[in-house]
Amino acid sequence: MKKHWLRVALDVPLPGLFDYYHSEAVAIGTRVLVHFGRRQLIGMVIETPAQPEFQADQVKAVDMVLTDVAPMPSTWLDLARFAANYYQRPLGEVVMPVLPAPLRRPAAYTGKRAEGGPVARLRKRKKAAAKNIKAKAAPELNAEQQLAVDTIAAKSGAARYLLYGITGSGKTETYMQAALAVLAQGKQVLFMVPEINLTPQFEQTLRQRLVDAEGQPYQVAVMHSALADGKRLEAWLNVTEGAAQILLGTRMAIFAAMPQLGLIIVDEEHDNSYKQQDGLRYSARDLAIWRGQQLQIPVVLGSATPSLESWHHVQKGHYQLLTLSQRAKAVPLPTIQLVDTRRAQLDQGWSPQLIEALEQTLAAGKQSLIFINRRGYAPVLHCGSCGWLSQCPHCSAYAVLHKGYRHYMQCHHCGVQSPVAKHCPDCGNIDLKPLGKGTQRVEEYLAERFPQARLLRIDADSTRRKGSAEALFAQVHAGEVDILVGTQMVSKGHDFSNLALVGVLNADTMLFAQDFRAPERLFAQLMQVSGRAGRHHDEARVLIQTDYPDQAVYQALLKQDYELFAQHELVQRETVGLPPYAYLALITAEAKTIDQALAFLNTAKQWAQHPQMPGADRVFLYDAVPLRIVRVANIERAQLLIESQHRQALQVFLKTWGGQLDELAKHYRCKFTLEVDPQDI
Repeated sequence: MKKHWLRVALDVPLPGLFDYYHSEAVAIGTRVLVHFGRRQLIGMVIETPAQPEFQADQVKAVDMVLTDVAPMPSTWLDLARFAANYYQRPLGEVVMPVLPAPLRRPAAYTGKRAEGGPVARLRKRKKAAAKNIKAKAAPELNAEQQLAVDTIAAKSGAARYLLYGITGSGKTETYMQAALAVLAQGKQVLFMVPEINLTPQFEQTLRQRLVDAEGQPYQVAVMHSALADGKRLEAWLNVTEGAAQILLGTRMAIFAAMPQLGLIIVDEEHDNSYKQQDGLRYSARDLAIWRGQQLQIPVVLGSATPSLESWHHVQKGHYQLLTLSQRAKAVPLPTIQLVDTRRAQLDQGWSPQLIEALEQTLAAGKQSLIFINRRGYAPVLHCGSCGWLSQCPHCSAYAVLHKGYRHYMQCHHCGVQSPVAKHCPDCGNIDLKPLGKGTQRVEEYLAERFPQARLLRIDADSTRRKGSAEALFAQVHAGEVDILVGTQMVSKGHDFSNLALVGVLNADTMLFAQDFRAPERLFAQLMQVSGRAGRHHDEARVLIQTDYPDQAVYQALLKQDYELFAQHELVQRETVGLPPYAYLALITAEAKTIDQALAFLNTAKQWAQHPQMPGADRVFLYDAVPLRIVRVANIERAQLLIESQHRQALQVFLKTWGGQLDELAKHYRCKFTLEVDPQDI
């Protein structure tokens, strides 16, 4: 029997590929079922070498060649290789996790109920009828929108555009018109949004607006992590086989294999949600740029508050700037007012100016939004007698008080819940006070202060059930809400037609955060939430309560001047040598004790400084330090930051140095992650 050698990528934390054989030739990109040690795994054929790497008699045969879907195309494999190399992960930890779960689950092919595999079972099911959504006529574009659409359509091949448009300027309609031009050529469009809760309204818009010359809607597939396995597999098959012309998705959608991809749109490109925070820690925005270059297609990044990296690329001539400086409905931007809380007579943290604004907005029959980016009732319980605070027993963080149909304490880091203490565990005092406020406490205060108002709270707690977020937002759009209380879930992408007032509480919590990106995130967050107001009418207001109104970030907000903020912040970054003027990597160690984690990182730093280490002379390693929240779920953590002025030098260094750390981690009994281009430091 002739043996055809296969080199297979498996989702295991080991470098390299693994040799197997089959009695017949197998195409690269095909999935195979194999035995790996005592486990059975599904992997992907990456190479078909002439000879195995080890002795032929030691190589195992594959158990099954899976042919229910076509082999992954070479362009997709090139994308996976780039992601694995750049983000310093084994190829198997890229190609397998990004596939729908049924395609990488051995039991789906070998169990008693396999019935030919998950794809065969899916094809047997009766497909649900397509949603019957009435098409909407395209609104007339203004001159800036039309120029942006014409510019995108005029250039063939790879192009990188930054669509910088103020809130309410019609970026979405610009996307639609640009997409229609591509769809008319028989190509596919990838439309990415940062958060799952934005997909329902965007899906409806896509279905209403994207129709062909005969009035027939283009097929839309949706892909995000909250979908059931079967739904995600169905969407994946539809775009992979070309049945769907449009894919709407969160960051995972960047790995969809779309055979006729002709345009990538990344909405709210500045959003940190595009960076994966576990496993393969990739940036979907950055991979979109790479994929556009690979396929020679345009990529449009859109935002009212572009990331400083993207803005810097515009200044360097790497991206072409498209500007929308006017609101699409010819209404002015809301007026922003900074309320100096140092001089105000506050009522439980509420200024008279904000209370009066709420009263006036209610009287006018308009809607208000109170934004506070902290869920729960209060971030901590406090004993005024002895100073006790509600510390999580498993983390170096406080347990947060939650109220509702039941009261409980919950740590927002490890998730552990516990009953609310009836008395102080240290001194017995029964008078425990909640300190600070979250969305639930804000909702409670407003219910007492405005008993006639219809209140609604939207946060991660109120939207846990499937479909609940969509239902709650529908209430707002239907005019069934007078005052909306929300976190960052409500701050971007939503078009509330009757919203006339935005009030911002606790904005200062981000102002002095340790992360150098904190001012950028604060500015973006407040500009985005401010932009929810007055999108359809005049005289909208935004009141931001702060103790530090003279800070540069607030002064730029007051003027609603992104370019002023970006210029100031980029000067600061360049002065101290931070991104986008430098490139970073971060290694985080986890161990039973902080001493173990620090010892591992300190030894790793010593290894890095060896004169024979490739690229070591062009990188700088900071001292290892404990994380701000050291302990999470009884595991203690520390980090080591690596910096270089040269991206390629950093990659060369990480490739050698990072590959040596596995054995060192075993010695110190700790785990580590290596992240390239970290967003949280």
